Amino acid sequence: MLELDGAVLRDGFRLDVRLGVAEGARVAVMGPSGAGKSTLLLAIAGFVPFDGRIAWAGRELGGLRPGERPVSLLFQDNNLFPHLDLAANLGLGLDPRGRLGAAERGKVEAALERVGLGGFGERRPGTLSGGQQGRAALARALLRARPLMLLDEPFAALGPALRAEMLELVGEVAGETGAAVLMVTHLPEDARLLGESVIVVDEGRAAAPVPVGPLLDDPPEGLRRYLGT
Repeated sequence: MLELDGAVLRDGFRLDVRLGVAEGARVAVMGPSGAGKSTLLLAIAGFVPFDGRIAWAGRELGGLRPGERPVSLLFQDNNLFPHLDLAANLGLGLDPRGRLGAAERGKVEAALERVGLGGFGERRPGTLSGGQQGRAALARALLRARPLMLLDEPFAALGPALRAEMLELVGEVAGETGAAVLMVTHLPEDARLLGESVIVVDEGRAAAPVPVGPLLDDPPEGLRRYLGT
């Protein structure tokens, strides 16, 4: 289980957090713009300070650098280095120095095949569509096999059909790796497609996850204003 008990502190901003996320859970993170949704993910990943306890499976994460945490993090730009081909980008998920043997190169190609990008290893990110870049980022998450997958609106620029397809692929990759998923989204339909529950971030607080259906059928006032319902 992911456990957070404390506050995110960043440039005078404070977000109180007391919640738990079970292993393998799929959780949407929703709330008004500027409420701290992305900041919450960055705190879990170790990029911004957290005053309190962050733990995964009972292990304290507070003293660990971002690269040492059990986390894969996907942003809107998919974190792909434009000067490297896809094989090299994915290879960084196995070895940050990019020194791969034959076995590791085979794993990279298998991961590309798994997300529908077989034979794309020599392509650079700039030659790919947004959906293909998202698939490549998910392939790297599959290779890393970290137990926490944090997504910050990585498919926001995609159309509804392709976004639904990518969310289905997220579920498949998470299922294969056993990862818990936390995904920032402003779209109720994406929250429902992702699955189980929602963390609402509003008024300086990140609330504990609640079931997605009842929440979106009858959202609290702050979320209702944001969604325009």
